[in-house]
Amino acid sequence: MTVVIRVVVVDDEALVRSGFELILGAAPDIDVVAAVDADLAVDTIRAHQPDVVLLDIRMPARSGLEILADLRDDAQRPVIGILTTFDTDEYIARALQDGASGFLVKDTAPEHLAAMVRSLAAGGVVLSPQVSRTLVEGYAGATDRDASRRIALLTDRERDVLARLPTGESNAEIGRRLHLSSATVKDHVSAILAKLAVSSRLEAALISERAGRCGGRG
Repeated sequence: MTVVIRVVVVDDEALVRSGFELILGAAPDIDVVAAVDADLAVDTIRAHQPDVVLLDIRMPARSGLEILADLRDDAQRPVIGILTTFDTDEYIARALQDGASGFLVKDTAPEHLAAMVRSLAAGGVVLSPQVSRTLVEGYAGATDRDASRRIALLTDRERDVLARLPTGESNAEIGRRLHLSSATVKDHVSAILAKLAVSSRLEAALISERAGRCGGRG
């Protein structure tokens, strides 16, 4: 039986919402249960309790950051992927602090969009290639040297797991590649987050990318 991923799209442009509905609706395992603007976002998300929310970060009525903050303490909080462009560097740290799990550009190729939603739903990290460098450069959670220092705290196996986080793979997929159980991968991820002093896989992935630029990733 196919597990259907329930998605809510939040964007102030009706054309963008319709495009995402059309693209994702073509996937047999994805159901866009609602597509709304910022004013209706929080109530809609709480009513539908989707698995994944694709949230525009910059909207005139209410910003995506305000919506993230409203949802931060919800018990049934969905996984949230931020829809962004290249000019939103100032939002990165705040979105990470409020629990964003990925950053996607609005003009993501249709053939990649469903895979990104599946990765988010499975607990993976999603970084569109177009914005990965911008995010790594703009992320204020660590300097290159500090990132390398944090990475040095990890065991070899933890580094192996960390190196897979930027790929967007789920724990099960990482486990298959490294010949580990999902539970073991989950334990390694928990240890990685603690040692790197971050709260999300996405933040850990960004630190990994920063360290990798200066030879810090093993």
